[in-house]
Amino acid sequence: MAQSATGSAGTDVTSPSYRAFFLLRTVFTVAPILFGLDKFTNLMVDWEVYLAPVFTDVLPWDAEQIMWIVGVIEIVAGIVVAVAPRFGGYLVAAWLAGIIVNLVGQGKYWDIALRDFGLLVGALALAQLAATYAPGRIRR
Repeated sequence: MAQSATGSAGTDVTSPSYRAFFLLRTVFTVAPILFGLDKFTNLMVDWEVYLAPVFTDVLPWDAEQIMWIVGVIEIVAGIVVAVAPRFGGYLVAAWLAGIIVNLVGQGKYWDIALRDFGLLVGALALAQLAATYAPGRIRR
């Protein structure tokens, strides 16, 4: 196994594991922010159809208002990933678990739940890689 330019593969930005960290961090920063913003416009998707009716039954808001709250949470999650990817990875994984429960609880949208499970695993991988590559720990 070849050593990196710095003598340690652990924090070298040229290593494949750093590039994987960079890709995951970028995606889990940008995607939640974009999808969160779309909760206010529904340009990409009519998000309300994915909301289990139980939420509008037990919460004092309608589906549109709940989606606005969801949007804010997703935007914040994306920002947290950008600033603190180790914590942010776990935060996004937990959020995705909640989305999966919402989808499976409806008894439909299994394909989306499965996709979100894959994203959840990616968010966990990000959190693990961030233990090595968190800001301030990278040698150039």
